Amino acid sequence: MSSEEKYDAALNLLRRLDPRHVERNLNSICALLQHDNSDEGQELAQDLLSAVDTPLKLAKCEETGKRYLCCDYNRDGDSYRSPFSNKYYPPTGDDESPFPSPVLRELEIKANESFDIYRDLYYENGGYSSVYLWDTAEDEAADSLKEGFAGVVLFKKETEDKLAKWDSIHVFEIIPETSTSATYKITSSVILDLSSQKSSEKDLSLAGTMTRQLESTQTLSTEGGSLEWAHLVNLGQQVEKSEYNIRNLLQEVYFDKLKNVLLKDLRSLGDVSEKQLENAKHSEIVKGLEGR
Repeated sequence: MSSEEKYDAALNLLRRLDPRHVERNLNSICALLQHDNSDEGQELAQDLLSAVDTPLKLAKCEETGKRYLCCDYNRDGDSYRSPFSNKYYPPTGDDESPFPSPVLRELEIKANESFDIYRDLYYENGGYSSVYLWDTAEDEAADSLKEGFAGVVLFKKETEDKLAKWDSIHVFEIIPETSTSATYKITSSVILDLSSQKSSEKDLSLAGTMTRQLESTQTLSTEGGSLEWAHLVNLGQQVEKSEYNIRNLLQEVYFDKLKNVLLKDLRSLGDVSEKQLENAKHSEIVKGLEGR
């Protein structure tokens, strides 16, 4: 079996396993791929870890005491970079650990402050948010904002009883088009996990991941502000639009479908006569169409 076939088989297997245990299943498959300790197995495992979204984890910044979200984009080995102190915990002791350029770091601080306000407005008194940025220009000494950059916006929210969990991951790339416009490419993934009770054996649960992409070219309006402010405004609007679209899709896929099953296929709310009348009208329409 070729590497590509193994990769596709692993993804197909993960799609068919319980999404509530995606992290455990992913680790098991990666361990299986790396069983022979070959370079091919190591590369396949890394590709799989980058392609499959798992629920976000929380860590605590030792310098500020604030909690931040962990993902592959702020990880170096077993350490994760805090967006507040710009330090890795636990310390890596490696001078080659990835850090954003000074210009991008300033924007990262402002982005974390801005999206924390967004989180408070849309997620209501709870949850966590983190933003991480990185350079895409080959020459890191160049002005990162004018050369373009990339990043990820993370949100996590759980109910107090842990029965409902929402993880939102927005990976974006900003590509300058002209001095007054830029293209924003965003890949958004939402991991939803809902349970009716804490028992893992007899509960009713809904879980899964939905991923959508959004691309648009926006004007960089610097009137009354800076290029940093223009990027934050445009990025915030794009993330808001993406989350709104996915939320509506989740409602349609999960809840409207469940409502149709309960009320139509299992038990109708109306009486028998109303249902019979509706079926009769439906049959007449079908016969009329067939007679044409």
